[in-house]
Amino acid sequence: MGIRLGDLVERFGGELIGDPNLQVVGIAPLTDAGVSHISFLSNSKFRAQAGQSRAAALILSPNDDPLVAQQYQGARIVTKNPYAYFARAAQYFDALTAHVPAPGIHPTAYVDPTARVDATAHVGPQVTVEAGAVIKAGAVIDAGCFIGREAVVGEGTHFFANVTFHARCVIGARGILHSGAVIGTDGFGFANEGGVYIKIPQVGRVVIGDDVDIGANTTVDRGALADTIIEDGVKLDNQIQIGHNCHIGAHTAMAGCVGVAGSAKIGKYCTFGGAAMVLGHLTIVDHVHVSSASMVSRSILEPGQYTGFYPLAKNSEWEKSAAIVRNLGAMREKIRALEKSIKKINNQATEQEDES
Repeated sequence: MGIRLGDLVERFGGELIGDPNLQVVGIAPLTDAGVSHISFLSNSKFRAQAGQSRAAALILSPNDDPLVAQQYQGARIVTKNPYAYFARAAQYFDALTAHVPAPGIHPTAYVDPTARVDATAHVGPQVTVEAGAVIKAGAVIDAGCFIGREAVVGEGTHFFANVTFHARCVIGARGILHSGAVIGTDGFGFANEGGVYIKIPQVGRVVIGDDVDIGANTTVDRGALADTIIEDGVKLDNQIQIGHNCHIGAHTAMAGCVGVAGSAKIGKYCTFGGAAMVLGHLTIVDHVHVSSASMVSRSILEPGQYTGFYPLAKNSEWEKSAAIVRNLGAMREKIRALEKSIKKINNQATEQEDES
């Protein structure tokens, strides 16, 4: 199904340079796009590829447009954020051909009589919905999912196959949980007495806001007493661990294999590269960006980019190394001061020799 460029611009904005009646059938990368595709340029390093692209139209920024237009003869949509524009356009194209499951409950699903499933929701094969659970309008629960007692699934939220959503957990509207995600498992809470571990009951919930994406095989632990909180717009990649009583601020994003230990409080609009680690009971303010494989071992109270890790060592040796590294700046200044003093002394000695 073709889409008029004019319709895209009416829907998503931007400045169209070219024929509004031009039809495009989908989005493709610069090097693969054909004469019926639209493509995008979000990185200026690929201007040359954009200029040579066969795409019917390009999405690009005001800075790139004049330079690309010297070679490229197709239509152009000029916008401040081409990558975000591409994402919205891609959603639109996908929605035109996406399979929409029929409302209703599959005959092989088990739904407790006290659960409430909206008539517009879809509950697939072999799903279990326990007592008191609520599944709201337009939600899609794919095959093999488990929804625990008194759990709440918001409007338009989609659980892919084999998601586990434990008792009393809550997720808001338009969420996406990918296969194997487990929400509301017990947190890692134990007291030690004489070398024996005594389990601490985990009686809190996991409360997830609107527009949250959680990747495959990611685990979010329920709180011990209070709740684990995932605010609106958070994006969690695959195989992430969020410990009990954590609080993840709105629109924070984490790449694969990030680990966050219990009771960490992370602010809004933060990002974490793959395999970054956050120790428990720390506070990280808004707009902090942690590089891949970095270890956050102390609270971060100022926005910015943070990077760092040390090779594994005995803890006492590691602490000494960390102390030395922290003082390198001061040591450097002292060495510079000594070098200046030595140079001055040498110059004075040279002058005295010349006079004699």
